Amino acid sequence: MTLTLGSGPLGHAPAGSFNFSLADAPKHRLMFEAYPRRMRALIAGHAVLDSMHGKLLYESAHLPIYYLPVDDLDEHYLEPSDHTTHCPFKGDASYWSLHVGGRVIENAVWHYPQPLEPASWLKGYASLAADVPDLWLAEDEPVRGHLRDPYHRVDVLESSRRVKVRFKGEVVADSDRPKLLFETGLPTRAYLLRADVLPGILAQSETTSFCPYKGQASWWNLGAGKRVRADGAWSYEAPLPEALKVAGHLCFEGEGIEVQLA
Repeated sequence: MTLTLGSGPLGHAPAGSFNFSLADAPKHRLMFEAYPRRMRALIAGHAVLDSMHGKLLYESAHLPIYYLPVDDLDEHYLEPSDHTTHCPFKGDASYWSLHVGGRVIENAVWHYPQPLEPASWLKGYASLAADVPDLWLAEDEPVRGHLRDPYHRVDVLESSRRVKVRFKGEVVADSDRPKLLFETGLPTRAYLLRADVLPGILAQSETTSFCPYKGQASWWNLGAGKRVRADGAWSYEAPLPEALKVAGHLCFEGEGIEVQLA
């Protein structure tokens, strides 16, 4: 979200007013910024990278990508690959495969030996595919989901605004005490107490999901009989600190669901 997706300033549809002309800026934007955390990636118990000098590449329409100095990769696990790819904004990428713990992971690491001039700062840096390691550590904390973006923010505010939730035209929730969750790049979400939801309208789904900023979500089916919307609501029963105020509350979205916030 944040800088690079949707309405963010590096996204393809930036919102807000600027004191410079976006018409003069490239449509596809890049930014390379220091990420002052110790990052480690473990595969079969082996640390294939360990760096306190990493950076984040912010690129339009992409989540931030972690890069680190090539020298911070453990060369014992690296084997050059013949694989290459081309990016019109960064240049030609070369790859290494990883040999670690008896496994061969082909083309897991890439770098730009001769990046294009607008991205010349990528020279000497490499990136490891995020889904390759068994475990990522930021300092000594495990990373769940995608890497957290320092520019992404979550705020939860108490509110007395009236919220009505309709499912296929019928009111299924009505509250004047919602928790409003404001999250960078996303619309305002209203989270409601279970007591403000029509009894018998919810059945817990087997679906779960994880947000790096809010935590583990449980999903709920909405409706009764033949009028059922699968996964029409979700809740965070034990949210991360930024979203603690919405613990146990419900948020609604999906086909046939209308959320009216006064």
